Amino acid sequence: MTHTVREKHKLLARVRRIRGQVEAIERALDGEAGCERVMHLIAGVRGALAGLMAEVVEDHVRTHLVDAEKHPDALNAEATERLLDVVRTYLK
Repeated sequence: MTHTVREKHKLLARVRRIRGQVEAIERALDGEAGCERVMHLIAGVRGALAGLMAEVVEDHVRTHLVDAEKHPDALNAEATERLLDVVRTYLK
């Protein structure tokens, strides 16, 4: 994933936030928090991971699949955006 080097700091910050969210789940379970609280924390992590995945997939698509300079037969900009909209919606 050499193309992610450009976004390395941003991606690492997201991963660190996710780590903090997972640690919050652990603390909640250890402290015997209510089911509702634990489920909310888990849902937050799930959303954060989906957002991270969407960002990596989008960068991959833009870098490896639709870069017109590297791939002259790549999807056009409109088709790219439609594809990425579907991916974002799926990962929500």
